[in-house]
Amino acid sequence: LQCEDGHWAGDYGGPHFLLPGFVIAAYITGNFKTIFPEAHQKAIQAYLLNHQQQDGGWGSHIESPSTMFGTVLNYVALRLAGVDADDPACKEGRKFMQEHGGALYAPSWAKFWLACLGVYEWDGIAPVPPEMWMLPSWFPLHPGRFWCHCRMVYLPMCWLYARRFTFNASQDPVANALRSELYGAEKYSEIPWRKHVHSVAEIDNYSPIHPVMRLLQDVLLIYERLGPWQWLRRVSCGFAMEYMHAEDLETNYLTIGPVSKAFHLLVSWVAAGGEKKPTEASESKAFQAHVARVPAYLWVAEDGMKVQGYNGSMAWDTSFAVQAVVEAGMVDAFEDVDQQAWGWLVKEQVRCLPNGDWRHFRQPIRGGWGFSTAEQAWPVSDTTAEAFKAVLQLRKFSKIRSTGRTMPDEHLCDSVQFLLSYQNNDGGWATYENNRGWKWYELMNPSEVFGDIMIDYSYVECSSSAMQAMAIFSEQFPDHRAAEIRRSIKRGARFIEAMQRDDGSWFGCWGNCFTYGCWFGVEGLLVAGRKTTCRAIQRCVKFLLGKQNADGGWGEDFASCFNREYAAREKLYGCDSGSSVVQTAWALLALMAADCKESSAIERGVALLMKRQLSSGDWAQENIAGVFNRSIGITYTAFRNVFPLWALARFHTHYGPQHGCKRPG
Repeated sequence: LQCEDGHWAGDYGGPHFLLPGFVIAAYITGNFKTIFPEAHQKAIQAYLLNHQQQDGGWGSHIESPSTMFGTVLNYVALRLAGVDADDPACKEGRKFMQEHGGALYAPSWAKFWLACLGVYEWDGIAPVPPEMWMLPSWFPLHPGRFWCHCRMVYLPMCWLYARRFTFNASQDPVANALRSELYGAEKYSEIPWRKHVHSVAEIDNYSPIHPVMRLLQDVLLIYERLGPWQWLRRVSCGFAMEYMHAEDLETNYLTIGPVSKAFHLLVSWVAAGGEKKPTEASESKAFQAHVARVPAYLWVAEDGMKVQGYNGSMAWDTSFAVQAVVEAGMVDAFEDVDQQAWGWLVKEQVRCLPNGDWRHFRQPIRGGWGFSTAEQAWPVSDTTAEAFKAVLQLRKFSKIRSTGRTMPDEHLCDSVQFLLSYQNNDGGWATYENNRGWKWYELMNPSEVFGDIMIDYSYVECSSSAMQAMAIFSEQFPDHRAAEIRRSIKRGARFIEAMQRDDGSWFGCWGNCFTYGCWFGVEGLLVAGRKTTCRAIQRCVKFLLGKQNADGGWGEDFASCFNREYAAREKLYGCDSGSSVVQTAWALLALMAADCKESSAIERGVALLMKRQLSSGDWAQENIAGVFNRSIGITYTAFRNVFPLWALARFHTHYGPQHGCKRPG
């Protein structure tokens, strides 16, 4: 499974609103067949058709019930990708949309793409004014204070909104047909668009627009209708374009993620004069640079071609894989594998922006690791920590350390600086940046479909990873910033303890869900010096043991993430129960780290992992393991091999026959 350059790659798909953005942007620019050759088009069609549900709709992600967000966008993508309106799949899709009010009741992000395509009018769009960027940086609602993914999506949206860019749908047969198909019996020219600014189907309304935000949007609508101050709009659009250009250069035209990437692709074409000179715009340097990076987001699997939630999850998957091999005691047995992984991880440490780019709200990032690759240049605290752990663990082996690439001590110290600087005032670590705002920002959440998107919160997972990495570093470099590291870990432990729930669990914000959070919670407290007998850890042990299934495994439904309460999964496809190997492995790792005395519970969980392993050594892909923004599931196919291996390795070391435990099975 290891790639030639040393990393491990896996399917990081799942969300159903990513591919449509790429399809729509490519279609509008007239470059759909260039960006997606015929084989790609067929693979895209296969993916869209494979994930259409029995009720005719599509979910917001692959395990979601059908939503208007998923259905409207994927229906449009299916049509633009060449599927005829009379195809049974399209008929079923239209039926679902009509049953839920038509595209007028799609959430705001879907409506925005439709407006760009010319199949929804801008009068029905909630305002995204670029003037927000002209507020003083100290102002509480300056967008530079928002979570980076939030601000980097609304950045190109505000520019397109100010331009009211609209594809000439009336001159395109497919787009013109969509004006009828999306709205059922309602005639496009007679739709009262302004009445539907706030319309959203109940099945999509996960985060209803707060009355405060709705009032603000209504005030901004009046501002837009009266006519914005042209000089201010011109200056703010100029800054937005400058900001997008900086993001393009800093990320090598990958941008922070797939939603912003699709918008940047479109913006680069429009800015080059695409409305009047489409051919020249398509040949422009910026547009071609964006086109060249589209393949970085594409992934082909058995279900077709999809757009991933990032340009891959390579650093994340590789870091965990290395740690699993190390704990298995198999570094010497697989020396070449580990040497390649070492070289790749060393190469992918971020070395740019040592002083940040504060004009564009970027803090220093040197020493970090991105979720995918260094060239994407958006390092994350937990990926940095896990990659740092992997490098430090491999560094102990002289055969690994002495090969090819070297990791200067200075670069290791840069990682420590990165982690120390990313700790928040509450003692925890956020994802990409220090927290710049307040919880009440969520009152301004305009998305309708996502939760917790407005600021970069502190997370148990990020905090635990950072604490573990710095503790390992201190073992190898006991004299480097030792007092600072001790204080940092101590503060992190207090944060983790404060985040523990009344039932003894920790909520996992980036994995599904409580089993994931519990693993990080336990490991974080232990590295801070807490004893396995401490109350917090024993409460977590009790929680996990109480959730073990009759077959010895653990299995959570995605509803755990959605509702923030543990929800056992009834049954996995092809299995006798709802237990999954990934969630079982997380629970086992937590219990074994906590020195759980219920050895029979451990043995039963291990037995399930061994039973589920295939003759090839692989484990079957089961339920979705990842989550973001509380409502969207995302796939990590590498997890199904990494975490069971890790749990089995830990069992062999700590609970094997030499410790009086019988072999499971």
